[in-house]
Amino acid sequence: MEVKIRKRKIVLVGTGFVGMSFAYSLLSEKGINELVLIDMNKDKAIGEQMDLSDGLPYADSKMTIKAGDYEECADADIVVITAGAAQKPGQTRLELVGINARITKDVATQVRMSGFSGILVVASNPVDIMTYVAYRASGLPKEQVIGSGTILDTARLRYNISKRLGIAPSNVHAYIMGEHGDSSFVPWIHCYLGCKHLLEYIDEEDNLTLEDLQNIYLEVRNAAYEIIDRKKATYYGIGLALKRLISCLLNDEKAILTVSTYQNNEYGREGYYIGTPAVVGSNGVEKIIKLPLNEMDQNKFNHSFDTLKQTIEENLQEVLADLD
Repeated sequence: MEVKIRKRKIVLVGTGFVGMSFAYSLLSEKGINELVLIDMNKDKAIGEQMDLSDGLPYADSKMTIKAGDYEECADADIVVITAGAAQKPGQTRLELVGINARITKDVATQVRMSGFSGILVVASNPVDIMTYVAYRASGLPKEQVIGSGTILDTARLRYNISKRLGIAPSNVHAYIMGEHGDSSFVPWIHCYLGCKHLLEYIDEEDNLTLEDLQNIYLEVRNAAYEIIDRKKATYYGIGLALKRLISCLLNDEKAILTVSTYQNNEYGREGYYIGTPAVVGSNGVEKIIKLPLNEMDQNKFNHSFDTLKQTIEENLQEVLADLD
């Protein structure tokens, strides 16, 4: 199904820290005509709309910003869901499953009832599972429901490698795959600095070891926990990551991002969402990039996928029952 970008209109559901960091970042994104904020707390949505609008005279964007309700989704090109309970200190993303699944189901159902037919982007945690719930509740084709996946993890990885090696992040080509969470992994055999393989580079330069790479991954995996311990929440990084994803969708960039995508056996598993490299354009996920994985990385992918699948099947059958 081809998705037509019509009004360049975005609806954001959830005006918490993540949602508003994303909304604020859109002030520097040209080409958006309208942004609508939806929240259970309507006064907060109105207040956020007023506050953002005050900055428009100094912003790159000249969009209209308003608070609204779900009927605004009917003619929107993209709906972004950030609504949900926040991760608390010491809490894993998977522990948020129950409460956020019910919230996501309710939001996606109301979006569907509006007649929405565009791209649905999910950033609520645990994002791979919430994307699956949104897919089931929205009735949209699987390609039009996208989770933020590991795009933030991948950004953290590239930044940490670039900082360690003194090379621009834009020239570090590496991915975090799998769950946006503790079972994620890095396929190091597919990591490059420019056109040079990272493993060849560190072997020649002798200033970085495989143990160092593992420590970089652990820093990336644990980054959210450390930030939450220090300031109670993470939001700037994911806000900018969402802006990057929305730019790809609106402008049909066909860029490769590690979004949460529905698996059709590209990596030996199917039926659920997980973070993999994919081509993202105006039609949503246009193609999943199939990287050949070695046995160790394939086992890591299988473990990550099976962890998500088991969590859904053991905890969300009641939530999903009436969506069949």
